[in-house]
Amino acid sequence: MTNNRLPISEIWVYLSGDPLFALVLTLATYQLGYMIYVKVNRHPVFSPVAISVLLITCIISLMNMPYQKYFEGAQFVHFLLGTATVALAVPIYRGFNDLKGKLFPITLALTIGSAVSIFVGVVIAKSMGAGSTIVGSMYAKSVTAPIAMGIAERIHVSPTLTAVFTVITGMLGSILAPYIFNALNIKHWWMRGTAIGVGAHGLGITRAFSVNDEAGTYASMAMGLNGVLSAVLLPFIIGYIRT
Repeated sequence: MTNNRLPISEIWVYLSGDPLFALVLTLATYQLGYMIYVKVNRHPVFSPVAISVLLITCIISLMNMPYQKYFEGAQFVHFLLGTATVALAVPIYRGFNDLKGKLFPITLALTIGSAVSIFVGVVIAKSMGAGSTIVGSMYAKSVTAPIAMGIAERIHVSPTLTAVFTVITGMLGSILAPYIFNALNIKHWWMRGTAIGVGAHGLGITRAFSVNDEAGTYASMAMGLNGVLSAVLLPFIIGYIRT
């Protein structure tokens, strides 16, 4: 009788070449990260996205899978980023009445916060001898990934590199923000939500909603306002600086 069983190495090669594998890997690692996150009582250090990124990085490195091959499957999740960003209009609409009397301080805070974030990132990159590609990608890292990539295209820098810095900024912001708020004795949920929405965008919103609905609503509004202002003003400001 002929043995028709394929060696496990050939099965692995077949799976790694299928875009569906990358999609399943992305969803499965995030689900595992979220389960761990809930298990440890939503501790900020155990961010589901951070866990998923680490696991995917290790797995595709061990498999010698090129990023382009991985992205063929992961692009389906990437496609939903824009939809998820637009869907944030729902909590913004629901909480719009609560903005009365707070619109000016929120706008002022997000404008200053975004400007400082860009300035610090660019200065640190230049002081460490980074090239123009990395420095340019720092300009749009403080808004959510879909908007950041659009800004990157308008200012002629790498959208992919900008997305990487954006995700790293979001992960660090969502992990460190609770400790910073506690150290500064910031207790009002709307203040905490606004700050994390500006500093950690989409990942910060996820963290905010998992802790408090009011914080999540203000984080959504702050990220939305910051995204709109950055998309409109940043390309003109960068163009003026370059000339």
